[in-house]
Amino acid sequence: MSSEPNVHPAVPRHIAIIMDGNGRWAKQRGLPRLAGHHAGTENIRRIVSASAELGVRYLTLYAFSTENWTRPSAEVEGLMRILSEFLDRELQNLHREGAQIRHLGRMDNVSPSLRRKIESACTLTEQNSRITLAVAFNYGGRADIIDAVRALVTSGVAPEAITEAQIDAQLSTRGMPDPDLIIRTSGEWRLSNFLIWQAAYSEYWTTPMFWPDFGPDQLRQAISDYGQRERRFGGLLRAEE
Repeated sequence: MSSEPNVHPAVPRHIAIIMDGNGRWAKQRGLPRLAGHHAGTENIRRIVSASAELGVRYLTLYAFSTENWTRPSAEVEGLMRILSEFLDRELQNLHREGAQIRHLGRMDNVSPSLRRKIESACTLTEQNSRITLAVAFNYGGRADIIDAVRALVTSGVAPEAITEAQIDAQLSTRGMPDPDLIIRTSGEWRLSNFLIWQAAYSEYWTTPMFWPDFGPDQLRQAISDYGQRERRFGGLLRAEE
Protein backbone atom coordinates (compact mmCIF):
# COMPACT_ATOMS: atom_id res chain seq x y z
CA MET A 1 0.00 0.00 0.00
CA SER A 2 1.38 3.39 -0.92
CA SER A 3 1.95 6.17 1.60
CA GLU A 4 3.23 9.73 1.64
CA PRO A 5 6.84 10.18 2.82
CA ASN A 6 6.92 11.05 6.52
CA VAL A 7 8.81 10.62 9.76
CA HIS A 8 7.03 7.66 11.27
CA PRO A 9 5.67 7.46 14.82
CA ALA A 10 7.73 5.85 17.56
CA VAL A 11 5.68 2.65 17.73
CA PRO A 12 5.09 0.75 14.49
CA ARG A 13 1.49 -0.16 13.83
CA HIS A 14 2.44 -3.55 12.38
CA ILE A 15 5.49 -5.64 13.31
CA ALA A 16 6.33 -8.88 11.54
CA ILE A 17 8.85 -11.32 13.00
CA ILE A 18 10.83 -14.12 11.36
CA MET A 19 11.31 -16.39 14.37
CA ASP A 20 14.67 -17.88 13.41
CA GLY A 21 17.29 -19.89 15.27
CA ASN A 22 15.31 -22.44 17.28
CA GLY A 23 17.40 -25.35 16.00
CA ARG A 24 20.71 -23.60 16.64
CA TRP A 25 19.52 -22.56 20.10
CA ALA A 26 18.92 -26.25 20.87
CA LYS A 27 22.24 -27.36 19.35
CA GLN A 28 24.17 -24.92 21.56
CA ARG A 29 22.62 -26.65 24.55
CA GLY A 30 23.11 -30.21 23.33
CA LEU A 31 19.36 -30.65 22.85
CA PRO A 32 17.36 -32.04 19.92
CA ARG A 33 16.04 -29.51 17.41
CA LEU A 34 12.47 -30.01 18.53
CA ALA A 35 13.44 -28.80 22.01
CA GLY A 36 14.34 -25.50 20.37
CA HIS A 37 10.96 -25.35 18.64
CA HIS A 38 9.25 -26.01 21.98
CA ALA A 39 11.22 -23.16 23.53
CA GLY A 40 10.31 -20.95 20.59
CA THR A 41 6.59 -21.48 21.04
CA GLU A 42 6.93 -20.81 24.77
CA ASN A 43 8.26 -17.37 23.81
CA ILE A 44 5.27 -16.36 21.68
CA ARG A 45 2.84 -15.27 24.37
CA ARG A 46 5.30 -12.97 26.16
CA ILE A 47 6.08 -11.21 22.85
CA VAL A 48 2.37 -10.90 22.07
CA SER A 49 1.79 -9.43 25.54
CA ALA A 50 4.73 -7.04 25.25
CA SER A 51 3.64 -5.93 21.78
CA ALA A 52 0.11 -5.20 22.96
CA GLU A 53 1.39 -3.26 25.98
CA LEU A 54 3.63 -1.16 23.72
CA GLY A 55 0.72 -0.25 21.45
CA VAL A 56 1.48 -2.47 18.46
CA ARG A 57 -1.81 -3.21 16.73
CA TYR A 58 -0.71 -6.02 14.38
CA LEU A 59 1.89 -8.71 15.03
CA THR A 60 2.68 -11.26 12.33
CA LEU A 61 4.80 -14.31 13.16
CA TYR A 62 6.43 -16.54 10.56
CA ALA A 63 5.82 -19.98 12.04
CA PHE A 64 6.10 -22.46 9.15
CA SER A 65 6.85 -21.82 5.48
CA THR A 66 5.74 -23.71 2.39
CA GLU A 67 9.39 -24.74 2.03
CA ASN A 68 9.58 -26.21 5.53
CA TRP A 69 7.76 -29.34 4.34
CA THR A 70 11.10 -30.44 2.84
CA ARG A 71 12.62 -30.85 6.31
CA PRO A 72 12.97 -34.39 7.74
CA SER A 73 9.55 -35.93 8.31
CA ALA A 74 10.16 -36.43 12.04
CA GLU A 75 10.87 -32.71 12.47
CA VAL A 76 7.82 -31.71 10.42
CA GLU A 77 5.57 -34.05 12.42
CA GLY A 78 7.04 -32.65 15.61
CA LEU A 79 6.38 -29.08 14.49
CA MET A 80 2.75 -29.94 13.73
CA ARG A 81 2.40 -31.49 17.17
CA ILE A 82 4.00 -28.48 18.86
CA LEU A 83 1.61 -26.08 17.13
CA SER A 84 -1.36 -28.22 18.12
CA GLU A 85 -0.19 -28.30 21.73
CA PHE A 86 0.44 -24.56 21.66
CA LEU A 87 -3.16 -23.90 20.63
CA ASP A 88 -4.44 -26.23 23.35
CA ARG A 89 -2.31 -24.53 25.99
CA GLU A 90 -2.35 -20.85 24.99
CA LEU A 91 -5.54 -20.13 23.09
CA GLN A 92 -7.58 -19.09 26.13
CA ASN A 93 -4.69 -16.97 27.42
CA LEU A 94 -4.39 -15.17 24.08
CA HIS A 95 -8.14 -14.72 24.02
CA ARG A 96 -8.02 -13.06 27.45
CA GLU A 97 -5.17 -10.86 26.20
CA GLY A 98 -7.57 -9.52 23.56
CA ALA A 99 -5.67 -11.04 20.65
CA GLN A 100 -7.51 -11.67 17.42
CA ILE A 101 -5.85 -14.66 15.75
CA ARG A 102 -5.57 -14.83 11.98
CA HIS A 103 -4.09 -17.56 9.84
CA LEU A 104 -1.97 -16.61 6.83
CA GLY A 105 -1.22 -19.29 4.27
CA ARG A 106 -2.66 -22.40 2.72
CA MET A 107 -4.44 -25.25 4.48
CA ASP A 108 -3.41 -28.00 2.08
CA ASN A 109 -1.16 -30.63 3.66
CA VAL A 110 -2.39 -29.58 7.12
CA SER A 111 -4.09 -32.44 8.95
CA PRO A 112 -7.88 -32.14 9.40
CA SER A 113 -7.56 -32.07 13.20
CA LEU A 114 -4.99 -29.25 13.20
CA ARG A 115 -6.99 -27.38 10.58
CA ARG A 116 -10.04 -27.50 12.84
CA LYS A 117 -8.02 -26.15 15.77
CA ILE A 118 -6.70 -23.27 13.69
CA GLU A 119 -10.16 -22.43 12.37
CA SER A 120 -11.64 -22.63 15.88
CA ALA A 121 -8.96 -20.29 17.23
CA CYS A 122 -9.70 -17.74 14.52
CA THR A 123 -13.44 -17.98 15.11
CA LEU A 124 -13.18 -17.73 18.91
CA THR A 125 -11.05 -14.57 18.79
CA GLU A 126 -12.46 -12.82 15.72
CA GLN A 127 -14.15 -10.07 17.78
CA ASN A 128 -11.02 -9.23 19.80
CA SER A 129 -9.43 -5.90 18.97
CA ARG A 130 -6.53 -5.20 21.31
CA ILE A 131 -3.99 -6.75 18.93
CA THR A 132 -4.21 -8.86 15.78
CA LEU A 133 -1.91 -11.88 15.91
CA ALA A 134 -1.41 -13.18 12.38
CA VAL A 135 0.32 -16.56 12.25
CA ALA A 136 1.96 -17.35 8.91
CA PHE A 137 1.68 -21.13 8.89
CA ASN A 138 2.18 -23.10 5.67
CA TYR A 139 2.83 -19.67 4.21
CA GLY A 140 4.96 -18.52 1.29
CA GLY A 141 5.09 -15.00 -0.13
CA ARG A 142 5.22 -16.21 -3.71
CA ALA A 143 2.34 -18.63 -3.14
CA ASP A 144 0.35 -15.77 -1.60
CA ILE A 145 0.79 -13.67 -4.75
CA ILE A 146 0.00 -16.61 -7.04
CA ASP A 147 -3.21 -17.34 -5.12
CA ALA A 148 -4.22 -13.68 -5.30
CA VAL A 149 -3.68 -13.46 -9.07
CA ARG A 150 -5.50 -16.75 -9.66
CA ALA A 151 -8.47 -15.45 -7.64
CA LEU A 152 -8.62 -12.31 -9.77
CA VAL A 153 -8.39 -14.26 -13.02
CA THR A 154 -11.07 -16.69 -11.84
CA SER A 155 -13.35 -13.77 -10.97
CA GLY A 156 -13.05 -12.51 -14.54
CA VAL A 157 -10.83 -9.46 -14.03
CA ALA A 158 -9.05 -8.62 -17.29
CA PRO A 159 -5.23 -8.76 -17.04
CA GLU A 160 -4.86 -5.10 -18.03
CA ALA A 161 -7.35 -4.10 -15.32
CA ILE A 162 -5.46 -5.69 -12.42
CA THR A 163 -4.22 -3.11 -9.90
CA GLU A 164 -2.11 -3.21 -6.75
CA ALA A 165 -5.23 -2.54 -4.67
CA GLN A 166 -6.99 -5.54 -6.21
CA ILE A 167 -4.04 -7.82 -5.46
CA ASP A 168 -3.87 -6.43 -1.89
CA ALA A 169 -7.51 -7.35 -1.45
CA GLN A 170 -6.85 -10.98 -2.40
CA LEU A 171 -3.73 -11.58 -0.32
CA SER A 172 -4.01 -13.52 2.94
CA THR A 173 -3.18 -10.25 4.76
CA ARG A 174 -6.17 -8.42 3.26
CA GLY A 175 -7.52 -5.79 5.61
CA MET A 176 -4.19 -5.50 7.44
CA PRO A 177 -1.69 -2.67 6.93
CA ASP A 178 1.66 -3.58 5.44
CA PRO A 179 4.35 -4.27 8.06
CA ASP A 180 6.20 -1.17 9.21
CA LEU A 181 9.00 -3.17 10.82
CA ILE A 182 10.28 -6.68 10.09
CA ILE A 183 12.43 -8.29 12.78
CA ARG A 184 14.56 -11.35 12.16
CA THR A 185 16.33 -13.21 14.93
CA SER A 186 19.55 -15.29 14.60
CA GLY A 187 21.47 -12.61 12.69
CA GLU A 188 20.32 -13.50 9.18
CA TRP A 189 19.52 -10.80 6.61
CA ARG A 190 16.92 -12.24 4.26
CA LEU A 191 13.15 -12.45 3.96
CA SER A 192 12.99 -16.19 3.21
CA ASN A 193 9.80 -15.79 1.13
CA PHE A 194 8.00 -13.92 3.92
CA LEU A 195 5.52 -11.15 3.02
CA ILE A 196 7.49 -10.29 -0.10
CA TRP A 197 4.67 -8.18 -1.57
CA GLN A 198 3.74 -6.52 1.69
CA ALA A 199 7.33 -5.78 2.75
CA ALA A 200 8.14 -3.50 -0.19
CA TYR A 201 8.75 -0.49 2.08
CA SER A 202 9.20 -2.12 5.47
CA GLU A 203 12.08 -1.28 7.77
CA TYR A 204 14.31 -4.17 8.87
CA TRP A 205 15.96 -4.99 12.18
CA THR A 206 18.03 -8.07 12.97
CA THR A 207 19.71 -9.47 16.04
CA PRO A 208 22.16 -12.37 16.47
CA MET A 209 19.99 -13.58 19.37
CA PHE A 210 18.06 -16.77 18.66
CA TRP A 211 14.26 -16.59 18.86
CA PRO A 212 13.80 -18.44 22.19
CA ASP A 213 15.96 -15.78 23.88
CA PHE A 214 14.35 -12.79 22.16
CA GLY A 215 12.38 -10.96 24.83
CA PRO A 216 10.54 -7.72 25.56
CA ASP A 217 13.82 -5.83 26.05
CA GLN A 218 14.94 -6.72 22.54
CA LEU A 219 11.51 -5.86 21.17
CA ARG A 220 11.72 -2.43 22.78
CA GLN A 221 15.23 -1.96 21.33
CA ALA A 222 13.96 -2.79 17.83
CA ILE A 223 11.10 -0.31 18.23
CA SER A 224 13.48 2.34 19.58
CA ASP A 225 15.81 1.89 16.59
CA TYR A 226 12.83 2.04 14.26
CA GLY A 227 11.79 5.30 15.86
CA GLN A 228 15.08 6.91 14.79
CA ARG A 229 14.58 6.13 11.11
CA GLU A 230 12.98 8.26 8.42
CA ARG A 231 10.72 6.45 5.97
CA ARG A 232 10.72 7.81 2.42
CA PHE A 233 8.56 5.26 0.54
CA GLY A 234 10.65 5.92 -2.57
CA GLY A 235 10.32 9.72 -2.29
CA LEU A 236 12.20 12.47 -0.49
CA LEU A 237 11.67 14.10 2.85
CA ARG A 238 10.62 17.73 2.58
CA ALA A 239 14.02 18.89 3.85
CA GLU A 240 15.71 17.09 0.95
CA GLU A 241 13.44 18.48 -1.79
